Amino acid sequence: MPTADEITKHHEPLPDRSPWVNGPPKPAPIVVVEYDESWPRRFDVVAQKIRAALGDAALAIEHVGSTSVRGLPAKPTIDVDVTVADPADELAYVPALSSAGFTLVIREPEWHEHRCFTLAEPSSNVHVFGPDCPEVLRHRMFRQWLTDHPEDLDLYRRAKLAAAAEVSTGSGLVVDYNKHKEPVIRSIYERMFRASGLLR
Repeated sequence: MPTADEITKHHEPLPDRSPWVNGPPKPAPIVVVEYDESWPRRFDVVAQKIRAALGDAALAIEHVGSTSVRGLPAKPTIDVDVTVADPADELAYVPALSSAGFTLVIREPEWHEHRCFTLAEPSSNVHVFGPDCPEVLRHRMFRQWLTDHPEDLDLYRRAKLAAAAEVSTGSGLVVDYNKHKEPVIRSIYERMFRASGLLR
C-alpha cells in the first residue's frame, strides 16, 4: 500500500520534459456541461471495450474524475483509471488498446509510469497505472469525498464553471483550465487528507 507521503504528494510535471507522445493538443473551447445521467452508461461502454481488448491484463477499471460524481458539471469526457501489472511494459497493453481504437497520447514514466489514451466515442481519457498506485487511490478518495460533502462539491462546481469561462476566452488549453481549478482542488484535497488522518 502507498504511504501517507506518497498519497498526499501532488504531481508536479517536469518542466523540461513534454509528456505528449504526438505533440500537445491544439487550443479549443473548454465546454463544461451539467451532470448527464448517461455518463455512467458511457463509462460502461468504455470499460467493456477495455475489457474486450485486454482481458485479465486489466486488473481494475474504474470510473473517476468529474463525470463519476453525480451532480457535478464536467467536460463531457469520461475519465477511466485502468490498472495493469506493469505500465512500463507497453507491449502488454498498448497494441491491444490501439487495435480497439484507443490512442496513446501521454507517456510519463517519472509519474507512476502513467500512460494516457484517448477514445473518440464515447469521448474518453483512459489513464493507465500500476498496482497500489497512490494516484488511483487519490482519485477514489476524491470521488467519494465530493459525493459525501455537498459543500465541497458546490465549491468545486463553481471553480470549474469559472475556470471554463476564463480559459475559453483566453488560451483554450486544458492545461490552463486545470491550473485555474488547482487552488480549489488542493484546498479540498487538504481537508480530505486531514479528515483521513493522512495530514496532521
